[in-house]
Amino acid sequence: MNKLVSVPKNGSLAATSLDFPTWSNWIDNFFNSDLPSVFTSNFNTGMTLPKVNIKETADAFVVDMAVPGMKKSDFHIDLDNQLLSISTEMSQEDETKEDNFTRREFSYSSFKRTFTLPESVDDSKINASYNDGILSIHLPKKEEAKQKPARTIKIS
Repeated sequence: MNKLVSVPKNGSLAATSLDFPTWSNWIDNFFNSDLPSVFTSNFNTGMTLPKVNIKETADAFVVDMAVPGMKKSDFHIDLDNQLLSISTEMSQEDETKEDNFTRREFSYSSFKRTFTLPESVDDSKINASYNDGILSIHLPKKEEAKQKPARTIKIS
């Protein structure tokens, strides 16, 4: 046991003792207290937000989204007033029954990404494809918005 002398604001001296916990006290306190949130949190919180690359060419914008392990039927792509939405929602339920126990596991995952399209996109010609875990959305530009090649103008 250590003795510390503290000097309070009123100037009087008082001896106080400082008790360090023993190993067994520390173990008891650990197991009798609530578990930290890292142990009680749900590690399977669903899908994380997929990464997106957006590229602009002279003729179009291309949105590439990394979403491996899915099928093209899993995606919902909607366009509403220049707002492009890409989403998916999946749920799964597994049940195992054996002599002494039944185990049921549920999982749910979803995401939704939205993008405001520029006025230069020709929304009637938008198309999408899904290959090797990459969802690719091709957003062609309107003719008047396409970049024209450089030209030389003669002076008359």
